[in-house]
Amino acid sequence: MTILRIASPSELPAHLRGGVVAIGNFDGVHRGHCSVLERALEIARESGVPALVLTFEPHPRSVFRPDSPVFRLTPAPLRARLLDALGFDAVIEQPFNRGFASTSAEDFVHSILRDALDIRHVVTGVDFHFGKERRGGPAFLMAEGERLGFGVTLVDAFRDENAEVISSSRIRSLLSAGDVAQAAGLLGYRFTVEAEVGHGKKLGRTLGYPTANMRLPPETDLALGIYAVRYRRPDGSLHDGVASFGRRPTVDADGAPLLETFLFDFSGNLYGEVSSVSFFGFLRGEEKFDDLDALVIQMKQDEAEARALLSRITPLSDLDRALSFGS
Repeated sequence: MTILRIASPSELPAHLRGGVVAIGNFDGVHRGHCSVLERALEIARESGVPALVLTFEPHPRSVFRPDSPVFRLTPAPLRARLLDALGFDAVIEQPFNRGFASTSAEDFVHSILRDALDIRHVVTGVDFHFGKERRGGPAFLMAEGERLGFGVTLVDAFRDENAEVISSSRIRSLLSAGDVAQAAGLLGYRFTVEAEVGHGKKLGRTLGYPTANMRLPPETDLALGIYAVRYRRPDGSLHDGVASFGRRPTVDADGAPLLETFLFDFSGNLYGEVSSVSFFGFLRGEEKFDDLDALVIQMKQDEAEARALLSRITPLSDLDRALSFGS
């Protein structure tokens, strides 16, 4: 990546001050978010200044509702990859905690937007609120911009082809139902996860289906089942495959959810690599088989179906191409 990931607005390099900043959580960097992000990029390019994103880490809901952490569509590293592919120069990942949440709207504008970032222009959605008790809203931001000398652009909620608003929560609901195809239509790219490949029981190897095993965050609310996927190694190489996300009921009485990916026509050591898996199609739900022979028969069918599905895929967008199709 060429994008800079910055942990605090005060750490922004001098050459990136005076830019255009898009503000929001941007979990998912979906098509609705892109309407905000692309407008910020346009203004930055027209003005010849840096293009920045100001976001918050961790997700605010995880701070206010720690007993119910949010299913992150794009954890910070993946979000940065997507923002990099869009063309941003830096993403400021403002630490979010209860102390920061008590910052007044006035202090947010003065200490962060003006003093730390010295912004020329801010772009955000019409529903963006900030500061203690969310007292800062569109009217306040526009008034402060006029007073302090920076421009403000507010972008309306983006709607899909059926005139429904695209939101992260809507995409999460689709993924929980296994509808990765419709989720991809709203994201603008195939849903992707990243994790380190660890050791498993190595049963797949004995069955002729060695897998790359990944533990996803426990709050990952993806439907248990079998998927046609594309796997990207750290060196950028891409491999089609079939993946199981589930508890392995045939061989494990009470297993924690695990993502197990079988790469087609591949042999090699993947342990310890942080790789990504992009989901192209849901093949079936997780099942418990009577014995391993029945499981292998079904795995062969899954492989054939996944190969057929993946043989006819095309990129949905430039983001999709960057994430799942090319270097």
